[in-house]
Amino acid sequence: MRFLLAFLRRRPRVLVRLAGWSGLEALPAVLSGQAVARAVDRGFLAGDPAAGLGWLGLLAAAVLLGAAGTRRTFRCLADLAEPLRDELVAHVVAGTLRRAASAGGGADRSAVARLTHQVEIVRDTFAGLIVTMRGFLFAVAGALLGLASLAPVVALLVAAPLLAGLAMFAATVPRAAARQRAYVRAGEDLAEHAGRAFAGLRDIAACGAGRRMAAEISVPVDAQAAAERAVARTTAARGISLAAGGWLPLAVVLTAAPWLVHHGLTAGAVLGSLTYLLHGVQPALTMLVGGLGGGGVRLAVTLDRILHGGDSAPAARGTSALAACGDSAPAACGASARGGPAARPGGADVLLRGVTFAYGRRAEPVVSGLDLDVRDGDHLAIIGPSGIGKSTLLSLLAGTLQPQQGDVRLGGVRTDRLDVRTLARHRVLIPQEAYVFTGTLLDNLRYLRPGAAVPDIDRAAEAIGLDAVVRRLGGYDARITPDALSAGERQLVALVRAYLSPARLVLLDEATCHLDAAGEARAERAFAARPGALVVVAHRVSSAWRASRILLLDGSSATLGTDGSLRRTSPLYRDLAGRWHSVEPAGLPGDADRLQPVAGAGLAQDR
Repeated sequence: MRFLLAFLRRRPRVLVRLAGWSGLEALPAVLSGQAVARAVDRGFLAGDPAAGLGWLGLLAAAVLLGAAGTRRTFRCLADLAEPLRDELVAHVVAGTLRRAASAGGGADRSAVARLTHQVEIVRDTFAGLIVTMRGFLFAVAGALLGLASLAPVVALLVAAPLLAGLAMFAATVPRAAARQRAYVRAGEDLAEHAGRAFAGLRDIAACGAGRRMAAEISVPVDAQAAAERAVARTTAARGISLAAGGWLPLAVVLTAAPWLVHHGLTAGAVLGSLTYLLHGVQPALTMLVGGLGGGGVRLAVTLDRILHGGDSAPAARGTSALAACGDSAPAACGASARGGPAARPGGADVLLRGVTFAYGRRAEPVVSGLDLDVRDGDHLAIIGPSGIGKSTLLSLLAGTLQPQQGDVRLGGVRTDRLDVRTLARHRVLIPQEAYVFTGTLLDNLRYLRPGAAVPDIDRAAEAIGLDAVVRRLGGYDARITPDALSAGERQLVALVRAYLSPARLVLLDEATCHLDAAGEARAERAFAARPGALVVVAHRVSSAWRASRILLLDGSSATLGTDGSLRRTSPLYRDLAGRWHSVEPAGLPGDADRLQPVAGAGLAQDR
């Protein structure tokens, strides 16, 4: 509230205009009871219909003036709500960037909920609260002033239930605020969990952790649903206070009407008093209870979360795909069979026959009618413009995506018949995002092979280039967190983990993009010398030069060849090679390999 008051104090001219137009808007509330009373007493009951219609005409003119005031009021509201939204957006963005850039800072995904959903809640409810408060103050003040001048005894009769209703409403506000605060926090928690899960969907599928991740996300989903139901229950208490303050005065006046008329109050005065209650006090109280009890509480709680909710940096976490599987090797993950009896691949060969895949029934296919063979001992580089479908093709090879048409076979077995545990033993997929979890370096390296001996780990670390990082950290027992390592160091950890894996098929999806050219060459040569097959989505053209074969995707077809054959026949390849690097490679594969068009291949823009 201090923030809002300071914001309003900086805009006195807008507030003065708002008060002036609100006073004009409240004119019908001030005149309504008096006009009805005089129209009845001096007009219709006195046998002078013209006088009665004249008083009602005066009230109609006041309504027109009030409508003009309402129109001007909403213009003033825009001059308050829009600058408030701009200040909050600037506050959230600046705070999130400051925390992310600070030492130990990290990505705060809950900031998205604050920047979008919560800022819009504050903007809308702030405008609604201004409408509610100035409407209540001006309408009730005008109605009570008119009621006191018309029938002071009626004003005294309705004061007690009105004050009782307001007191009951005030008593419900703290509980409503607590429940709204729990609801906002539940929404932030859900946004954080969902953001981490969506960032690793492909890798969650590769680990077979879909059910566990769904169970994990169901906890914040249920918590948010429970918090929202608790907020809804507070409306019952508000209804009771509204009945006491808004409808009970009406019942009191109707019950006391014979006594009031017996003591000299005219029929017109009674009708005028009821008019003030029905068209002034009761609507204003309804607006106050609904607006302040609902929107006001949301405003206070949500604004507090925006201003102070992201002050502490998020704690370091393991990446969702690994956290979903637990801190053990994928063999410990649930098998979640994909249907059919369990099968065992007979090697690292991957065969694609007539494979077509699209992200949606009516979407343009990303892969269309593709035939491809990757044999045990092969080293294939996949290249093409950004967004052309390279990662999608790698996911099909890994079995994390299944084609709508055609077959993908690993070791002679269709990947849709292999459970996750079997896939994890026979292929390893390393994405561009290198997953490192909080724990010892040894635990991270043994993740895919829990029984790996230290000498084997030493050889793998030296082959990939992690040995210098191991020395810097002080050995394998060093405790690490994701934010304690650079992006390149995290990729080296993931690469050594994959190198130690028992899988013979290695799929690298730009998994060396944060390494320098020498580090990338060292890692790829190590994997090429390792038994099995290697498929690389190339980050640099040098990755293609080191491969025995290159698959070029151009958006409508796929062409398989070598560096030499593709340079002779493909303008796209020459363009990519020229933009990637201006130096001719040394030791290129021989040009004796002939260009091999891939039968029926057609790749469209990746989505």
